[in-house]
Amino acid sequence: MQEIISLYHSNAQGICLEDTYLQSPIKEITQLITKSTSKMEKVKLLGTWPSPIVKRVVWALKLKGIEYEITYEDHANTSPQLLKYNPVYKKAPVLVHNEIPICDSLVILEYIDETWKDASPFLPQDPLLRANERFWAKYGDEQVLPAVYGYFRKQGKDQEEARETTLAHLKRVEQLLNENNFLSGERVGFLDLAFGWLADYSRPLEVVSGVKLLDEDSFPKLCAWRDKFLEIPAVHESWPDQETLIARFQKSKQTLFG
Repeated sequence: MQEIISLYHSNAQGICLEDTYLQSPIKEITQLITKSTSKMEKVKLLGTWPSPIVKRVVWALKLKGIEYEITYEDHANTSPQLLKYNPVYKKAPVLVHNEIPICDSLVILEYIDETWKDASPFLPQDPLLRANERFWAKYGDEQVLPAVYGYFRKQGKDQEEARETTLAHLKRVEQLLNENNFLSGERVGFLDLAFGWLADYSRPLEVVSGVKLLDEDSFPKLCAWRDKFLEIPAVHESWPDQETLIARFQKSKQTLFG
């Protein structure tokens, strides 16, 4: 008799249960999951270019020293491979670990952190601190990211109206730094990876749009964090780099900014 195995999943709005997979018998599933934590790892990442959400997973894999292969998906044409591994949301990123798919970038970050424990942890051990970082990471994806991208896409009066809300969100992020070098403390962690898109994409978007959002006078801590984050080898060496992003955004400026 076939058994239904539910895999862990989350979408951009929160955590839910992944689509069900039919496997037979149950013993084979247990062996497969056990194999996924063995030393013989096969890690695959399905992503889209130049998605900042995908890049946070790339940074996590590099920081942990995990070997992986990446396949870039086409936004316009969902591949059979992506449908196979994420048939519910049909979106990247998807991390495939020994043929077991894990979906949603924040969920993937936690999975990487909990599976490869030997390297530096992304999340703190204290449950309250972990919950706090999850809260702000979700806030970043649900409030800050759409506000920032929406601001750059707007023009004229609409942009001015969006500016106040966007700056208020960024002020909250600035306050998270306190006197620390990174959002997660004195070393890069879960929150830095979650907000890494802000460091990686803010300057290219400013260059292409001609609109300044993060300046040293208004956001001294956030600007200092951006510079420190971009200096991390795992981040600095990841493709596409800043110049490539600027060139790409300039090419698709009409699409990006309307």
